[in-house]
Amino acid sequence: MHRYAEALLTHLAANGSAPPAAPGFRDVPGYWLPPAVEALVAILAGDDPLEPLSRAAGRDQQQTALFLCLALAVSGQGSRIHASWLGTAFGELSLDRPVTHGQRSLWLAAARGAYGPAGKIFVLRKLDVLAVQEHADPKQWVQALVPDEPSVVVPPSLVDFPEMAELPELARPAMAAARLARLRGRVAEITSARQSDHDSSAPLDNSTGSPATSWAEDEPLAVLRSLIGQSGPAGPMASLSSHLLDDLRPGADPHLAAIALHVAAPILRGVCEELEADSRLEPPETLTVPLLGHRIHLRPEGPDQQSMAAAEDAIVADGVVPRGRPWAAMVLIVAGVACLIGAAFLNNLLVAAAVAMIGLAGWQLWLRRKLVEADARFVTAQVSELKELAEGAVWALHAYAREADARATQAADDAVELTRLIRRGPRAG
Repeated sequence: MHRYAEALLTHLAANGSAPPAAPGFRDVPGYWLPPAVEALVAILAGDDPLEPLSRAAGRDQQQTALFLCLALAVSGQGSRIHASWLGTAFGELSLDRPVTHGQRSLWLAAARGAYGPAGKIFVLRKLDVLAVQEHADPKQWVQALVPDEPSVVVPPSLVDFPEMAELPELARPAMAAARLARLRGRVAEITSARQSDHDSSAPLDNSTGSPATSWAEDEPLAVLRSLIGQSGPAGPMASLSSHLLDDLRPGADPHLAAIALHVAAPILRGVCEELEADSRLEPPETLTVPLLGHRIHLRPEGPDQQSMAAAEDAIVADGVVPRGRPWAAMVLIVAGVACLIGAAFLNNLLVAAAVAMIGLAGWQLWLRRKLVEADARFVTAQVSELKELAEGAVWALHAYAREADARATQAADDAVELTRLIRRGPRAG
């Protein structure tokens, strides 16, 4: 029986039909699979499956329904299932329990159109009844849709002052507008994804020729092999929220992404409104920014003179090294003069010592003067750079304010289009 069931799945995945040889296995009392296989063969042959179907359902109604729904989906004949089978096979979803591999495989098959519009609507209703949006963290859903967002968005006006783009007053509108644009792009990608790879009229077969054992645990053919006992232990199951978030990530199956987007629509509408409001925030007229490590208050007419004066004082205090009196040089000069006087009365050798001491004192005084001049040049350069940066920051703030209207207008357009795309929802067909 297991050998025939395996051959049956192979034929279903290859050409959507049963093996040419009639099933020759005996019934196993109490086991649902033999009569379920008989019922499937009868359905594929166009015969009446009622008798074996009744026996299989009497032994395990849920497993029988799951087997028939998945087998017909893999064969490309999902439209032949009875309306009640899908409900029996699927069971109930819950936010508190993991999604079984069988539920996920039915979800996947329905999303790809294996059961026609009715199957897709069935899954959507199962998800709608859970009100996922009432238990969701909007940040998680946004991150799933648009991962790897930059921590800072630097608008063109602040390219020369990227540190200003990190200030909350300037960062919030720019980040909101950029995030809204990325959300619009991702949602447009999901809603416009072509159906060519998984057309609703095509069977969910093993088109790549890869062994079913290497498929994901929730692929229909892999679950079918598990039902007939031809695979190893089932892998771990994931929660409903995990599946939905994974389906929204870039690179996910477009059919699953469309259904997940339908679930996320109420969440995204709230996020969209919040982002649009943030993008319309008026830029501040005055702003305190860090320049060269100093807090400078910027006004529309220019940098605040009081904060500039305080910064200049700090530059002077930091840039000028305190130096005491040149006592060493003074001592050397006094000693040198004393040696000169002594040389007149005692020994001419004292003249050489006097010249050496006075020369050393002169060198120390010259070196001290050069250090003072270097400090002065450093302070002057720092003050000049600070003034230049402060003036440039004021002009950058004006340019940012001019960008605000265009940014708000673009954000409003993005919000309108995003809302329209969300309202369209997944296509039933």
